[in-house]
Amino acid sequence: MYAIVVYDMEADRTQRMLRLCRRYLTHVQNSVLEGEISEGNLATLKGEMEDLLKPHESVVVYELSSDSILNRTVYGEDPTQDSRFL
Repeated sequence: MYAIVVYDMEADRTQRMLRLCRRYLTHVQNSVLEGEISEGNLATLKGEMEDLLKPHESVVVYELSSDSILNRTVYGEDPTQDSRFL
């Protein structure tokens, strides 16, 4: 499945969420990550995100059954083209 995660947190805590989400998805914009993820990994990620959130912080997860139904247009450099692994 393909997922897009968007989060809004206190400025001094955003790096914690970013580090967590980068284990599963590709960082594409400030507070936005996306990519292919298994249902099991997505369930794990959701649980870990919920544990990390404080009151007045939020995460939105968009789930698509396949990236083939996603119409994605990038202007400029596409951050998903970089390898997440060295």
